[in-house]
Amino acid sequence: MTYLIAAFLGVIQGLTEFLPVSSTAHLLVAGRLFGYEDPAFTVMIQSGSMLAIMWLYRAKIATVIRGLPSDRDARRFALMLAVAVVPALAAGALLGDYVQTVLYESVRIIAIAFIAGGIVMLIVERLRPTPIVVDAERTPVGRALGVGACQMLALVPGVSRSGATIVGGMLMGLDRAAAAEFSFFLAMPTMVAAFGYSLMQVKDQLAPERAAEIAIGFVMAFIASAVVVKPFLYFVRRSGFAPFAWYRIAAGIVLLALFPAG
Repeated sequence: MTYLIAAFLGVIQGLTEFLPVSSTAHLLVAGRLFGYEDPAFTVMIQSGSMLAIMWLYRAKIATVIRGLPSDRDARRFALMLAVAVVPALAAGALLGDYVQTVLYESVRIIAIAFIAGGIVMLIVERLRPTPIVVDAERTPVGRALGVGACQMLALVPGVSRSGATIVGGMLMGLDRAAAAEFSFFLAMPTMVAAFGYSLMQVKDQLAPERAAEIAIGFVMAFIASAVVVKPFLYFVRRSGFAPFAWYRIAAGIVLLALFPAG
């Protein structure tokens, strides 16, 4: 039974990591419902999503690494991501313990963040500035910093890292697809840093007898993440983010009804 739960949680992680719906919140709620709350398991299966996005963009990563000594575009791309990731890393270092010990424990906070994030997404979809950036790789450094500042909000469970960066991208003048792809690019350094930090916290909880469950969750998260990215980009080009916003609002209302005491 625990293997089935591990597989299910891995799929949830993989499907929600790069959608603007908060994978952390989904894992926290699902783990609570199943009585399966294991920080070490959660950290390790999130690395499956991290490796999936790096695998999907492996050609871009290789090109940038090779070009750093001599290619101006490669250096500008690396600088763009380095600048964008700094705000979230600083906020995580300062507030990480509070977030994990206080905010992660409150379903009410998750529900409110779901609803508020959905409303903000609907407003930005309707009132966003005219897009001036259609290629995520060409995002100006100043606008990348603005997106990175929005990513700090994702420390609150339920806000969603991808949701915060996508909304931030649209506010910074990126079109929908560029905002989504920039979110994928920014996920790589952000998730690597978050994984390293979280792993240091839970390394003593990685019991060998849980290896099979972790492996199952990891593989399912990798597969689900790898499968969802390109269809997601295609979908937002055609339909935008409103369906995800309404899902967030509905999910938040359901959580408030199921967990009235928070």
